[in-house]
Amino acid sequence: MASPKDNIKYLSTPAIATNQKKYCRFKKLGITYIDYKDPEFLLKFVNEQGKILPRRITGNSLKFQRRVAQAVKRARHLAILPFVTDLLK
Repeated sequence: MASPKDNIKYLSTPAIATNQKKYCRFKKLGITYIDYKDPEFLLKFVNEQGKILPRRITGNSLKFQRRVAQAVKRARHLAILPFVTDLLK
């Protein structure tokens, strides 16, 4: 006979042990320059609508989040990245 806990269904997977420490990938990998001409790399910091993801989601430090934002804005201005889109990824 199935226990009552087996009958519980979640809409999404329950968060179990997701307390992993966020880190700045730029400091960890030693990246000093963020190239605005590399759209594949910049797409990691942009959501499906083309908005820049915040620090609390990406885990970037303040210094590198500013550099990422500046690089995305430059790429948009040069039409390398779109300003707004429906399904970017």
